[in-house]
Amino acid sequence: MRHEAIEKSINLMMVLIVVAVSIGGLVEILPLMVSSETTEPAENIVPYSPLRLAGRDVYVREGCYNCHSQMIRPFRSETERYGPYSIAGESVYDRPFQFGSRRTGPDLARVGGRYSDDWQRLHLTDPRALVPESNMPGYPWLNERQVDPGLVTKKLKTLRFLGDPYTDEQIAGAAAAVEGKTEMDAMVAYLQGLGTNRSHRR
Repeated sequence: MRHEAIEKSINLMMVLIVVAVSIGGLVEILPLMVSSETTEPAENIVPYSPLRLAGRDVYVREGCYNCHSQMIRPFRSETERYGPYSIAGESVYDRPFQFGSRRTGPDLARVGGRYSDDWQRLHLTDPRALVPESNMPGYPWLNERQVDPGLVTKKLKTLRFLGDPYTDEQIAGAAAAVEGKTEMDAMVAYLQGLGTNRSHRR
């Protein structure tokens, strides 16, 4: 029988497994690469401002995605707690996306505007000052580190090369937009923008 021949030949079986996995992967991935729902921004979604982009990079560097997701699933329990479920068009300017899979802390997809800037600063500096039962570490050094204006400008240029619609004026003004700002300023700006640039219907 044919299957016996395949089972007795490890090399043939390996080739057929690779072929099967490749076909399955293409069937899953290719439609997403050409679908406008995943490649076009949702209504009112725009590229990150220089300060928010710097904050997002701090968020990634500090590993915040290990404990906080940014993807609300389409279930009643999720939408009642966090707000409208996430759609792909909200994340087209995220490289890499911050969907996350764990929720040691709450989902942050709609956290923007829920708390004041001062609350966010204190929470990032000393979480237990506001939430005694929190197991989140503090990030007081963000208050001391300055955002690098030159690096932000380079990132905007790179993102434009990758397809983000930054204008010459936006790139030229990027350094000035973050001049004198701390990483804490940037992180707060990033968090305060999450979920606020799109109108949702519940």
